[in-house]
Amino acid sequence: MTESVRDFLVEAKRQTYAAQGDNASVAPLMPGSRQLEYGHGSFFYRDVYFGMAYFVGQETVYREDRPYWSMSYGGGVASPMTVKDEIRRIYAFLRSALREVSVEHPFRGPSYFRDADFEYRNTCPENPNRSTGHKKPHPHTTAKKTAGGCL
Repeated sequence: MTESVRDFLVEAKRQTYAAQGDNASVAPLMPGSRQLEYGHGSFFYRDVYFGMAYFVGQETVYREDRPYWSMSYGGGVASPMTVKDEIRRIYAFLRSALREVSVEHPFRGPSYFRDADFEYRNTCPENPNRSTGHKKPHPHTTAKKTAGGCL
């Protein structure tokens, strides 16, 4: 993965889900999904996901209208968690952690992040060309798994 793609991926992640707003939301291509998009120059980013308490999704970076990098992910809150305000609090924290994404680790956020009573841990290999990851942002969440790389 080139430095320019890493820079764009970090920028796109900060402008979409991690931004905690709806500015990047567009009409989804697939019924029942949420779709976030961001473009800059010759790069375009799309994040499509399904669900809330439990979710699955896929991020894709296009370079000059061709898929260049993609990552799938899934996770969510533990089964007994049903209080919507608590779920929202967990996801607000997750977005805060995801805003800390870096060019060195452009996948899903920092290796460790803490805020009040929440902790975020993310293990992901150094190689953005082929990667798998695992994170657990809160005791009431299931582990989130990721897999992706350059196409």
